[in-house]
Amino acid sequence: MNKRLTLTSAVVAILLAGCAAIQRPEVANPNVPEPKKPVELSRYLGVWYEQARFDHSFERDCMNVTAKYELRDDGLIGVTNRCQRNGETSTTKGTASIAGDPAKLEVTFFWPFKGDYWILDHSDDYSWSIVGEPSGRYLWFLTRKMSVDEPTIDMLKGKAREMGYDLTGLIRVRQIEE
Repeated sequence: MNKRLTLTSAVVAILLAGCAAIQRPEVANPNVPEPKKPVELSRYLGVWYEQARFDHSFERDCMNVTAKYELRDDGLIGVTNRCQRNGETSTTKGTASIAGDPAKLEVTFFWPFKGDYWILDHSDDYSWSIVGEPSGRYLWFLTRKMSVDEPTIDMLKGKAREMGYDLTGLIRVRQIEE
């Protein structure tokens, strides 16, 4: 057998195995809802603080997590995610594009991989949002304020449960003012 073909096959197999390992094995909501209301992207842009999420490998042990959305000159949305882990701040930059509906974005942090980012619900004043995606494996509670009270978190949990989410794996994100 051709050594080049064997090496290529091995690399592809490793990449596919790595992608499979990233996925959460369970589905936290087998019937992910459609976004509840329209989204005005101009109002959604800006900085959001992550208050709670389903745990996953790419944010493991992160605190002070933020996401910043900016409209770019080319019409795409610039995405800058930040987190602190072990005293170090890491930043990840990507782009998002509208996937037919402004409440449904497609985000890319490294080509050719894309992920769905659905704004499932938000307050009328855009002070909070609940974000998910079609598989139901990911869920985030975002707010405009770094610190929020427990009644706000409880309200977000209630809304997520109404949408069919099992919140067993939900974790709170530490937001500590420096």
